[in-house]
Amino acid sequence: MNAPEPFPVEIPFLHALGVELLEYSGGKATVALDSARMHQNSFEVVHGGVLMTLLDVAMAMAGRSLDDRDGEQRHGVVTIEMKTSFLRPARGRLVARSTCVHRTASLVFCEAEISDEAGHGVARGSGTFKYVRQRTIPGGPAAGR
Repeated sequence: MNAPEPFPVEIPFLHALGVELLEYSGGKATVALDSARMHQNSFEVVHGGVLMTLLDVAMAMAGRSLDDRDGEQRHGVVTIEMKTSFLRPARGRLVARSTCVHRTASLVFCEAEISDEAGHGVARGSGTFKYVRQRTIPGGPAAGR
C-alpha cells in the first residue's frame, strides 16, 4: 500500500471526508478512503455522493498530473461533466484508480473505478475536465482542484 501524499492544493471538503491521495503522475491517479459511519446512507453502505466524490477527485488528479511542467502545475481542473455507474454496495477501505484517456489544450477526458477491500468494483465513472489557471483568492489558498 502506498503512503498518502499531500494534495497539491488544500481542499477542505476532502480533508473532512478523510480522502487520501496515494499517487498522481503521468495521467494516472489513485485516491483512497477508509469509510466510516459518517459516510453511510440509510442502508448502512457508503453514500453514492461519497463514491462520486472519490471518482471525481481521482479523475481530476489524473488530469492535473498531465499539466506538470518542471515540477510545477500551472492549472487546476474543473469538472465539466461526469457519468457514474454504481455496481454494488460499498463498505470498508475504498480505492479509486483513474487514468486519462485523451487530452486537448484545454480539456482532459478521464475514467475511474472504485474497488473495495476484496477487489470488487463498486462504482465506475467517466468525466470531462477543463484546465483553468491557478488563481489566488483574497484571504485564501489557490483555487482549482
